[in-house]
Amino acid sequence: MDWLERTLNSSIGMKWTMSLTGLLLFLFVIAHMLGNLQIFAGPDQINSYAVHLRDFGPLLWVARLGLLILVLVHIAAAIRLTQLNRAARPVPYAVLTPQVSGYAARTMLMGGLIILGFICYHLAHFTLGLTNPAEFALHDADGRHDVYAMVVLGFRHPVISLIYILAMVPLALHLSHGVSSALQTLGANSPKYNTALRAVGPVVAAVIFIGNCSIPLAVLAGMVPYPVVGH
Repeated sequence: MDWLERTLNSSIGMKWTMSLTGLLLFLFVIAHMLGNLQIFAGPDQINSYAVHLRDFGPLLWVARLGLLILVLVHIAAAIRLTQLNRAARPVPYAVLTPQVSGYAARTMLMGGLIILGFICYHLAHFTLGLTNPAEFALHDADGRHDVYAMVVLGFRHPVISLIYILAMVPLALHLSHGVSSALQTLGANSPKYNTALRAVGPVVAAVIFIGNCSIPLAVLAGMVPYPVVGH
């Protein structure tokens, strides 16, 4: 297990770990957003999508466990990298120059912890139904879990919508720096393409921010039809 010890004590190893896990989580965020946006296609579309996911059976929970492990490893690598950087520079800077790294880069760790807290709430809300058991228990006319009704009824509460919208701010900041940084750490680093690579993070962060926020905003604005609640 010498390789593991070397990785844990190497800032380069921790950066690679953060980059790999971060990009995998980023791909999930994209897929998750595209799945959620199907709510604009109506109840049948998103409820059918939910059924297809449930058809994976135990594999769905294996995937969820894998995502949880990725999140925990990503956070652990970030904390360890912070420890290594502090150990390498025990004396703090005499003058802080935050403009060098940018706000998004300087808030990666704190933003990540906020995102973790939001993930816990999101799972309790829409995946486990702990915060809204009555809405979570709804079924449509075909006997399917009524994801459409659950989401619309949930986002009809302004406070809940506000929580989701505000949570997208640290996520967007995290992605705006993290995606570009991860690509460069993993070798996509060329003077010819560096400008484009630095733009990738902010662009995808903006797309995800707009896409995710569009759902609660559309519900609050009455642009998503009120569900026909079944049983």
